[in-house]
Amino acid sequence: MSITPEKLKKGDKVMIVAPARGLKLISAECRKIAEERLENMELEFVFAKNTTDENFDMFGSSSVQKRAQDINQAFGDKSVKAVVTVIGGFNSNEILKYIDYDLIKKNPKIFMGFSDITALHAAIYAKTGLVTYYGPHYSSFGMKKGCEYTVENAVKMLFENGEHELLPSDEWSDDKWYIDQENREFIKNEGWWQIRSGNAAGTIIGGNLCTFILNNGTPFEPKFEKDTILFIEDDEMSDLATFDRNLQALINRADFENVKGLVIGRFQKASKATREELEFVLDKRELKNMPIIANIDMGHTTPIATIPLGGKARIENGRIFIKD
Repeated sequence: MSITPEKLKKGDKVMIVAPARGLKLISAECRKIAEERLENMELEFVFAKNTTDENFDMFGSSSVQKRAQDINQAFGDKSVKAVVTVIGGFNSNEILKYIDYDLIKKNPKIFMGFSDITALHAAIYAKTGLVTYYGPHYSSFGMKKGCEYTVENAVKMLFENGEHELLPSDEWSDDKWYIDQENREFIKNEGWWQIRSGNAAGTIIGGNLCTFILNNGTPFEPKFEKDTILFIEDDEMSDLATFDRNLQALINRADFENVKGLVIGRFQKASKATREELEFVLDKRELKNMPIIANIDMGHTTPIATIPLGGKARIENGRIFIKD
């Protein structure tokens, strides 16, 4: 059974943690904007002890023990109401064995981040049933332009109760905004791709596909229980051939028969994924009897929606409704 954390209220404390890369990578400008955004939400924010550790390794991370310690501390601190990651990276799965899942289960609270943080989302849900949020990092809030949709959706999911319809953004970007905050390229959003029609409802499982499959066959693998809706996305290092083989790794699971709908986040430009090519990849026997929607605002292009992993989704005639 899923555990839904309490919603945020004005004045609540948020702790920033670094399960993968740390705060050292985030520019002063980006930090200033992110902090102003959190303050505008009327949230108090603090940084976990090891987010600012200068002794980072070649991957921009502090030690396994320090990263796990910060997460355990954040969940054990009664004054902290939400835990938000600094940024993603490549090695969140290193710390899975050192997380105190009993502590998390006894102290359920909001946990949010995306990309490599998928390893933690999956492990936390598998071990505790806690609903977590696939949404912006602390660093994501440091985007000067084009962040309105990201903020609006995060506030909706983290502060408000009830079911929400997930709607497309008006425009999107896939530029290096963290290098140049002024000269941005925004593209008109053509909307979602309804690859296959149909209706479905169930529990949301997923995240970043190439990270999610790292938990396959381990104690940190969330099960596809009856009536699962799979939400996945991938980054620019994944072309369609890589996406296809990783998706097949999930299809090959014995419990994939419980997946009743598939939702796919927008591909980055470097993936060179056209709708026609994606439809070819998705023309599989195991996927023919489920609704499929792609090109949603989830993942590595911006802006991004906040998706409650372990929450509920309904797909109805090309529309998506979510709640935690």
